[in-house]
Amino acid sequence: MVTFVILVFVVGYLAIALEHPIKINKTASALLTGVICWTLYALFSSNSIEHIGEQLNHHLGQVSGILFF
Repeated sequence: MVTFVILVFVVGYLAIALEHPIKINKTASALLTGVICWTLYALFSSNSIEHIGEQLNHHLGQVSGILFF
C-alpha cells in the first residue's frame, strides 16, 4: 500500500510541476492526488473505519484552517 501511495504522490507532484506542458491545472492535480492517496489508504489500511475517519477529519481540519485563516 505504501508503495502505491508514494507512486501516486510522485505522479501527482510531476503533474503539478508540468502544469503547462500537460495543460492540467495545479489545483485539479493536487486535489485528485489527495483523493487517490486517501482512497488507497482507506481501502488497504488495517485500521478501522472510525480511525481512518478521525484521521481524515483531523487533516482536513488543519488544511482548512490554514486556507480559511
